Amino acid sequence: MQALAFKAYGEVKQRTAGEKEIEYALFRQITDALEQVARAENVQLADWADAIHRNQQLWTTIAIDLLHPGNGLPEQTKRSLLYLAEFVRQSSIKILSGEGDIADLVEINQSIMNGLTGNVASVAVGEEA
Repeated sequence: MQALAFKAYGEVKQRTAGEKEIEYALFRQITDALEQVARAENVQLADWADAIHRNQQLWTTIAIDLLHPGNGLPEQTKRSLLYLAEFVRQSSIKILSGEGDIADLVEINQSIMNGLTGNVASVAVGEEA
């Protein structure tokens, strides 16, 4: 599955947009899917699970990239994002077992999207724990 995530990311990355725009577009697409299944009254279980799984794939890809030696982000940012990736993983498991709320995943993704667009005043990555 990770290979599919890397392939999808690679295909999107080949477009002319910059990295932040690509990351934003990926987050937007996946967050829209999460919001759609959260709002739907009669959502199919497969659609619900797929939206959560796609979000988890994105965060797994991010975690792998953060651990790559060539990743140039500051160490504190890497730690904060890795913390969020683990939180998303654990939350996804809870949601799939009927214990969590998709709104938590949406909120995290929206915070990241705000950071990617420069609206960092509304982003507190890793400070909620």
